[in-house]
Amino acid sequence: MKKSYKTGISFGLVSGVLTTLGLLIGLGVSTQSKAAVIGGILTIAIADALSDAFGVHLSQESSGENTHKQVWEATFATFISKFVFALTFLLPISFFNIKTSIVVSVAWGLFLISILSILVADNNGVDKKQRLSVVAEHLSLFFMVVVSSYLVGLLVEEYFKIS
Repeated sequence: MKKSYKTGISFGLVSGVLTTLGLLIGLGVSTQSKAAVIGGILTIAIADALSDAFGVHLSQESSGENTHKQVWEATFATFISKFVFALTFLLPISFFNIKTSIVVSVAWGLFLISILSILVADNNGVDKKQRLSVVAEHLSLFFMVVVSSYLVGLLVEEYFKIS
């Protein structure tokens, strides 16, 4: 796979998973509103995917190391992957209550980030023994997002007495 596509897809997947999961957890905990969470997910899938794609576009251009075509490949791959992965979080919220959908969404995000981490480690020639440390590093960052989003949701719910 071309480097430009790898860049866009990996960035889009991570951003799509973590941004959407953070929003889902924070809004879910603070509001208990499916409508608010669904609206947030749709906003991330469209506006934030476009914003991230624009950011990747400018980053790739400013590096001076990419052709015009490579810049656009990374831009397009970022948008599509963020859009698609963000939308996958609509499924749990559509079928389950807020608490269950948060648990299912965390498990789904954990799975996606773990698979991407293994692929990145393999792509970089990391041996199988060291692969676990790469995955652990990435999952520690994943859990920082999950825990901080949960705590912010609790603080907002408590401070504003939402519910």
